[in-house]
Amino acid sequence: MPHLRDTRTLTLDAAKAMAEAAEAFALGRGWTVAVAVVDAAGGLILFHSLDDTQPASQDVAIHKARAAARFRRPTKVLEDGIAGGRLAMLSLGAVSLEGGVPVMVGEQVLGAIGVSGMQSSQDGEVAQAGITALRT
Repeated sequence: MPHLRDTRTLTLDAAKAMAEAAEAFALGRGWTVAVAVVDAAGGLILFHSLDDTQPASQDVAIHKARAAARFRRPTKVLEDGIAGGRLAMLSLGAVSLEGGVPVMVGEQVLGAIGVSGMQSSQDGEVAQAGITALRT
């Protein structure tokens, strides 16, 4: 008989905690961002957009989260690869800007958070604040 894997999942409560922490971090700096949290396959669990966030950032946040979950690495790795000359990475069809961070337990990806609205390095800081909320 085939064996089934035991997998953990990212819950809605965890997604809410991540989004709340990310938003608090952004608001504390006067930043307007959109925050998306997805499951391991990139399915949207939760989406928030702070007041006055530019509309395009809403889509970008979701795409950053999906890229981080599906590629199982922060989107900054994709950005750095392209900046380092790996232009073939442009063909991947993923948002290659910092601000997407996978949620990992050991080697398992449970999902990801994506943030957009500010400079990509600032988006990355906000995303990391969301990840940190799961560790406290």
